[in-house]
Amino acid sequence: MTKILTKHFDSEPKFHELEAYRRLGGYSALKKALGQDRKALQDEVTKSNLRGLGGAGFPTGVKWGTVPPEDKVPGPRYVVVNADESEPGCYKDRILLTRAPHQLIEGLLIAAYVIGAKDTFIFIRGEYQNQYDILEKALAEAKAAGLLGDVTIHLMRGAGAYISGLDTALLETMEGKKAWPRQPPPFPTVAGLMAKPTVVNNVETLSMLPFIINEGAEAFAKIGSPKSGGTVLFSISGSVDKPGLYEFPMGTKLRDVLAACGGPKAGRKLKGVIPGGTSMPPLMEKDLDIELDFDSVRAAGTFLGAGGMIVLDDSMDAVEIAHNIERFLTHESCGQCTPCREGSNWSERILERMLVGHGEQADIDNLARVGDNITGKVICALGDTVGMVLKGYIGRYPEDFKKRVKSS
Repeated sequence: MTKILTKHFDSEPKFHELEAYRRLGGYSALKKALGQDRKALQDEVTKSNLRGLGGAGFPTGVKWGTVPPEDKVPGPRYVVVNADESEPGCYKDRILLTRAPHQLIEGLLIAAYVIGAKDTFIFIRGEYQNQYDILEKALAEAKAAGLLGDVTIHLMRGAGAYISGLDTALLETMEGKKAWPRQPPPFPTVAGLMAKPTVVNNVETLSMLPFIINEGAEAFAKIGSPKSGGTVLFSISGSVDKPGLYEFPMGTKLRDVLAACGGPKAGRKLKGVIPGGTSMPPLMEKDLDIELDFDSVRAAGTFLGAGGMIVLDDSMDAVEIAHNIERFLTHESCGQCTPCREGSNWSERILERMLVGHGEQADIDNLARVGDNITGKVICALGDTVGMVLKGYIGRYPEDFKKRVKSS
């Protein structure tokens, strides 16, 4: 099985240290990139079919191409690493930051060179104190070795707000404001941090760049599926015998992923698989042969997301799962949009009523209606998630919801 990001995790316990990373070829891609034309490098990333692995799945090279050239928009431009990993079920960035900080730093420096950024930022989840310390040490190593050149990498810590994982809310947070998502346009690549052109990329996305530069776009693209190149990390939990971080080529079938992690557990039947974190509806048993890439999973009615795969078995109740997710989203809603602020709270209370034995048929209908009245009527994806989760679980597990309705 081809591995890119976790290739040396088992064989080199000190891969997080500069000496071991360079011994295994680290920073050779940066040296190679600095000798090439910036536009040619951007084209190479585009041809690789690398897509944003933080959840959106937007083609990375195309995103970089929307940064206006310096002669049209003079002044600074920035690269921001989104390491604010707060999606329930996701922990891949935590492991990458722990085991391979220099892999991220090298990718960040390559991205900075391509778009002409001299100031870059790594915005890391506030709870990741250990990862912050590891990254701080790695940056000191890279700086002492003269690898940063004229680029400055700033470390910034979040303060526990889930909404800051959204790129525009993250930028608001970095500017010292309330973490309220912005309504594009303009998009961050045109007017982002301090209204300057800003590329925001995920930890996993940028960590792929050294391989692409060293091995070429064609080699990376061949590993994955036609429109999603390379590999993808899944942080797997739930009803599995071997939870943990797994790396698979894009397009690997769900059936094969479950076989690798031993899910569902012995004696249980598969109820569903949340593919990318709790913000999306689950895949079902009929989807076992689906290819896990952005487009195929979207066609199945959900999203690959950030790879936080949670395996559900037949002992689990869909109403309890939906309530747990909606309670989290209610707590984390920033309150900017009325449909999300009010609708998430309504959905949580309705589900809570159903769980304590006071559910009525009207509750199921109202949940679906609340979902419809939120989705597509808010600024950011959190609000859409409130509605999408409601409709997704009701549609996939109607019997679980009917069991919570009092008989007349």
